[in-house]
Amino acid sequence: MTVPKLVLASSSPRRRELLAQIGVVPDRIQSPDIDETPHAGELPRIYAARMAAEKAAAVPREAGECVLAGDTTVALGRRIMPPARDNDTVRACLKLMSGRRHRVFSGVALIAADGTLRRKLSESIVKFKRLSSAEIDAYVDSGEGLGKAAGYAIQGRAAALIPFMSGSYTGVVGLPLLETRTLLLTAGFHV
Repeated sequence: MTVPKLVLASSSPRRRELLAQIGVVPDRIQSPDIDETPHAGELPRIYAARMAAEKAAAVPREAGECVLAGDTTVALGRRIMPPARDNDTVRACLKLMSGRRHRVFSGVALIAADGTLRRKLSESIVKFKRLSSAEIDAYVDSGEGLGKAAGYAIQGRAAALIPFMSGSYTGVVGLPLLETRTLLLTAGFHV
């Protein structure tokens, strides 16, 4: 059986780095262009799974290619936290999450060479310590939270602000490797 070619439907350098940890290098990378607006009343876990599947479906596949996509969604209760496009959003997210636990849903979707869509979802719990204004300001000033789900990167400076985490660390970073490996194995990859 020939090993299919892998297309990563993501522009995230973290997802490429995580795949490299398990010895996977995409043959092609293409960022999907989709509307990522949550539906009214959509639950965070459903949203993360839907986004991963829609990102995978948005990237054209050639013969013998599989498309892999992921989505990381941070939720405070039923509230989907926004991606941090600016410092004000980073600050607002950190204030909301200060001293509280939140959930991180990391959806991964793979469209196999035969067109079959398979999906997995990891769920993790992360707790921030109670953050002082100075800690929030320092994190915002670092610029690290820009472009990240809920304005933080657990693999960076934010790690020093998190006393508790349960679940998939790689899922919180951006791609749950256990679930991703399982999907790749079902599609014929040797991982």
